[in-house]
Amino acid sequence: MDRINLRNPRSGRQVRPSARPAGRRGGDRRGGFSLIELVIVVVIIGIIAAIAIPRMSRGSAGAADSALSQNLAILRNAVDLYQSEHQGLFPTGTSAQVSDQLLKYSDINGNVSATKDTTNGYIYGPYLRAVPVMTVGSTKGKNGIAVSTDAATAPTGGTSDGWLFNAATGSMAPNVVGVTNDSAGKLYSSY
Repeated sequence: MDRINLRNPRSGRQVRPSARPAGRRGGDRRGGFSLIELVIVVVIIGIIAAIAIPRMSRGSAGAADSALSQNLAILRNAVDLYQSEHQGLFPTGTSAQVSDQLLKYSDINGNVSATKDTTNGYIYGPYLRAVPVMTVGSTKGKNGIAVSTDAATAPTGGTSDGWLFNAATGSMAPNVVGVTNDSAGKLYSSY
């Protein structure tokens, strides 16, 4: 076996080859993580997830409750404005007629038109751009309005109705089929 004769270019002295590979420090030790280090990291991530996930789900339930409260306020304001412009009368009729009275132009008697027509008296409204959707319960995503015209009878909505409206009293309530309380324990019927 031939010996390699290496010389330092500056001094001209013979240099012994190193046992260490060039460009590495610390010998043969390789970089990376041990199995224990990886297990510790996974456990820490699991603990953080166990804390964060329930908090995020409570936040989304609270957001749906807040959206319900805001949508209900929008509907009630629209009904109040309709009443003030129509000589104290509330929108009345079928579900479709009440929706039309809130979404389209109307005359003093509550007859509706798709366009504003000052010649024929369609000068009131529209009071909403769209009927807001229900954000909780089994009627989530629905925007129909169930109507009752008797002050003593509460409206009963089906699965396609998001809102309950009593045309005699002007009260608007959420149709919360299947749920009774919000995430804080407050009754939806008291919204």
